[in-house]
Amino acid sequence: MSTGRTVLLIGGVDAHVERFAALGVTLVLIQHPDKVTEYQMRTADVLLKADYTDWDTVRPYAEAARAVHGVDAVVSLTEPGLNPASRLADLFGLTDGRRHEVSRRMRDKLLMRRHLAARGLPVPHFAPVTDRASLDAFGERAGYPFIVKPVSTTAGFGLLRAGGPGDLDRVWARVRELDGGRTDRGSTMFTVDGFLMESYVDGPEFSVEALSFAGRHVVVAVTEKLTSDDHFAELGHAVPARLGDGDRERLTAAVARFLTAMGVTDGPSHTEIRLSSRGPVVIESHNRLGGDHIVELVEAAYGVDMVAYGAAWPLGLVEPLTTPPTARRAAVMRAVLGEPGTVVSVSGVDEVRARPDVLAAQVGVRPGDTVRELRDNWDRLGSVVVTAADTDTAVELCERLVREEIRISVAPGGGAPPAAAPAAPPAPARAA
Repeated sequence: MSTGRTVLLIGGVDAHVERFAALGVTLVLIQHPDKVTEYQMRTADVLLKADYTDWDTVRPYAEAARAVHGVDAVVSLTEPGLNPASRLADLFGLTDGRRHEVSRRMRDKLLMRRHLAARGLPVPHFAPVTDRASLDAFGERAGYPFIVKPVSTTAGFGLLRAGGPGDLDRVWARVRELDGGRTDRGSTMFTVDGFLMESYVDGPEFSVEALSFAGRHVVVAVTEKLTSDDHFAELGHAVPARLGDGDRERLTAAVARFLTAMGVTDGPSHTEIRLSSRGPVVIESHNRLGGDHIVELVEAAYGVDMVAYGAAWPLGLVEPLTTPPTARRAAVMRAVLGEPGTVVSVSGVDEVRARPDVLAAQVGVRPGDTVRELRDNWDRLGSVVVTAADTDTAVELCERLVREEIRISVAPGGGAPPAAAPAAPPAPARAA
């Protein structure tokens, strides 16, 4: 049944298009030419192909769509579409005129740090990278280790760790190599437009998945994250996080304060935060859904479809959540990893995927593909997602399937005898 509403959707994946189609709205999709799928061509009422990350390109397309079809909301649920969607919504008078400002400072990590510091919220030491000398100066002032990161990319791309003064030539060479270019792995839709330095934040890492309704923030889930100091790849996620009530309250309260300070009023958010020795510290945040199967984990554990809320709320087609949901089960994702080399064979994926307690299992490499040294999320080989009665059981199951059932043989350097790819490392100790 048609609602008589029209939404202009900027980018996204099939699941986003599916949720809007289920609402009975007229769906006008502006999609990047490299991201169009057959499902989107069949499902969208209007499909316009354009590089929506370029304002001068996307604006006339959007204005033409509005003139022909009318637009009741401009929405994006994907990272590269957030800024153009918010800018268009402001331009069309569909917001209070400040949505793009909020989106910009959520995506730009340097703007975010400056905004939080000006409002007295906890931030690590930070400064922009301006030249080689700025790295030395920051190390002397803030100490080591410290992190160097692009101000507005995603999935760990371009993150660097400076362990001491001897690392700074290497870090500076990589900054010069990447700055001003496009991301070259996984997605080329992000531009590397400057780097930020910030002091290392200790403690276990979590992410907080929230939905905001007219300025009221409802935490849907706290996700336990599996990370390593050796690289910037995320190795796994688990919901609900294994936390005591006191620590959970500290994390969720810190995220609510953060979202309010940043000016986030509506829609989904995904905030990465560490429970450090000096209290909760936000690492970064996004005014969008969490990636890496997190929305599937949340729905399996809590029964809340965050994609559906992200689609329906801007159009006034869903009632807001009033209280945080209660977990019914647990769900876990673990990454499939491999040593550098050449893939010889892959097996076990179909058998794992067929299990009733497995929500998803996929491997993105085939025989002959190159496995790179693990640096960020793009270097992972695949993932397994499971559900179980509780988090401990789900973690144990998922790690066993990754370790024992999915088999990837890799020839190191392309010439040595095949070696079994390692499984993900063990789960981290629980937070107190």
